[in-house]
Amino acid sequence: MTKWGGRPHWEYDAVLLGRDRHGWWIGVRAGTRMARPGATYEAPTDQVVLVPDAADPTLGDAGWVATFHAVGGPVRVYVDVTTPPEWSGPVVGAVDLDLDVIRGNAGRVWVDDEDEFAEHRVRFAYPDDLVAAALRSCAVVQEAVASGAAPYDGTADRWLAVLAAGPAVPR
Repeated sequence: MTKWGGRPHWEYDAVLLGRDRHGWWIGVRAGTRMARPGATYEAPTDQVVLVPDAADPTLGDAGWVATFHAVGGPVRVYVDVTTPPEWSGPVVGAVDLDLDVIRGNAGRVWVDDEDEFAEHRVRFAYPDDLVAAALRSCAVVQEAVASGAAPYDGTADRWLAVLAAGPAVPR
């Protein structure tokens, strides 16, 4: 991930698990080190990341990347609103646009960092079309997460099982 203007953001290693109608599923083992300027984080549980397939019309603009945590994680679902993710060889990247849709462990769904989005859209001069796309993606994702629509319907559990059954992932 980067932030608008090419500023660095979170980076980590992961393993490609496979693809389904929603997109590409990437596995992150518990203990994986994630880093961004000024911070590091160690994944507390296994998690899978869905890089959406823009060809799936149910996914809106596909301007997001969703992370699904195994039981015991800090939240169940954490969706970063982003520019549509792009692959460059084995690396996937997107620009994080601040807004996050989260489903907590008790089932509550909320949008986080709306204040950061409002500040950054002015400070970093987000173009109007980028702002509109981010708000549209956020609304589509929030509705899908809240209603339990695919892929927020337990689809990720299959991919968490694939990760758990697979060989150790290099860190």
